[in-house]
Amino acid sequence: MGLRINDIVPNLTLTTDQGEFSFHDWIGDSWAILFSHPKDFTPVCTTEFGAVSQLADEWEKRGVKVIGLSVDGVEEHKAWKGDIETWSGAKAGFPIIADSDLEVSKAFDMLPADAYLPDGRTPADSATVRSVFIISPDKKLQLSMTYPMSVGRNFAEVLRAVDALQKTWGAPLATPANWTEGQDVIIALSLNDEQAKEKFGEFEQKLPYIRTTKV
Repeated sequence: MGLRINDIVPNLTLTTDQGEFSFHDWIGDSWAILFSHPKDFTPVCTTEFGAVSQLADEWEKRGVKVIGLSVDGVEEHKAWKGDIETWSGAKAGFPIIADSDLEVSKAFDMLPADAYLPDGRTPADSATVRSVFIISPDKKLQLSMTYPMSVGRNFAEVLRAVDALQKTWGAPLATPANWTEGQDVIIALSLNDEQAKEKFGEFEQKLPYIRTTKV
């Protein structure tokens, strides 16, 4: 069975270009994003790692740690970071997991248990290792997205999703379609009108089941 929303993510020992550590220890009390890639030195993935590098200040502002993954080794990762930084013009300061044994990819259900890397492999052999996992400080998966090889990820959307998750985490709130920070949020139906007013103050009743407020 795959990893589902609100499951505790596997606490694996990770080998990265910045050393070896426990995943849960690395997360600590922060939010975390794991973004995965099927091979180093590939065009779409290089642009994506570059986009993550350029957003370093935004991750820090939100208290989010980011960690990459590719199914190549540590030395390849170190060399690849040079290309990433050349492309993006930004330092790639985050660690990259060396998942050459596919342990992490299989634990996160990006590859089947019997998957292996054949000699002379291409990115197509690990194509499904193109996912984003957003993890809350309690080490639970809050959101996941998987992309095909041909579509570069939109990290503005990842930032927006982080904002929405942080706004609603542990609160009886939800965000409407296309929500961005500063816009009204939806009060959960678990609160009746009296409870909603007591907790959030005045709200607007758009429909009997849609009540919006500013938070």
